[in-house]
Amino acid sequence: MDTVADTLRLAARTLAASSDSPQLDAEVLLSTVMGVVRSALIVRAEEPVDVELLRAYRRLIDRRMSGVPVAYLTGRREFWSLPLKVTPAVLVPRPETELLVEQALEILPPGGQAPAILDLGTGSGAIALALAVERPRARIVGVDISAAALKVAGENAGSLGLTSVEWKLGTWFEAVPNRQFDLIVSNPPYVATGDPALAALRAEPAAALIGGPTGLEQLTSIVAAAPGYLVPGGWLLVEHGADQAGRVAALFGDHRFEDIHSHEDYSGRPRLTRGRHRGPPGGPSAFNREPS
Repeated sequence: MDTVADTLRLAARTLAASSDSPQLDAEVLLSTVMGVVRSALIVRAEEPVDVELLRAYRRLIDRRMSGVPVAYLTGRREFWSLPLKVTPAVLVPRPETELLVEQALEILPPGGQAPAILDLGTGSGAIALALAVERPRARIVGVDISAAALKVAGENAGSLGLTSVEWKLGTWFEAVPNRQFDLIVSNPPYVATGDPALAALRAEPAAALIGGPTGLEQLTSIVAAAPGYLVPGGWLLVEHGADQAGRVAALFGDHRFEDIHSHEDYSGRPRLTRGRHRGPPGGPSAFNREPS
């Protein structure tokens, strides 16, 4: 019978042509099949792999070779150190999106008030739930156009014991009529319709990836409408493509935002733009109000 070490070696070689991290993928999938933590594979390197487990493992390797993300194969992904359920109904949470959480926490003081936060296109609920953990007094709403995605988000909230997030079904701000927020965050679809990068993302929901012919269409809608849903001095944070920072910053300027900054992700690429809305002259500033 093949040992754990032999099985991993063959799987990593098999995945080398279709994965950026073949060894890691091989280990994560085998640990899932065997029901052990990944570090246990080292200790058990010379143990034989049961034939039935080996068959199940090879099926997962075949699916990974066809482009299915590891997170869909295991049904989970870690984001902001939170274990999240992930299904093909939602995008796989990515490390660069943690930058949205970092910047939101920088804006939100850690105590004293209960800011209202809106997460547009919440998907698995990753951003909303990370903020709920870090700012437990915050009043958070997560919006998505997909009922299936909101089901996943709700299940993640339940498994984490986070009951304070409100989930709303709808298209962007249509889901929260007549409401205002101190902070709006969004990781919207921003890939252009014909972008070659979509080939590698074919297993993920297209509606959560494709922003339109230029990729800027959904970002434009959000930035243009956001002032009507922000308190005076409220902030908008959006994730975007690395080549879109200049155009997104210009959109912010066109819609009376100030203190506009683009921030780089961990790879040094501009990935997030944030701005503070001026509001009407003489209006109260966000985060200087008594909690409602």
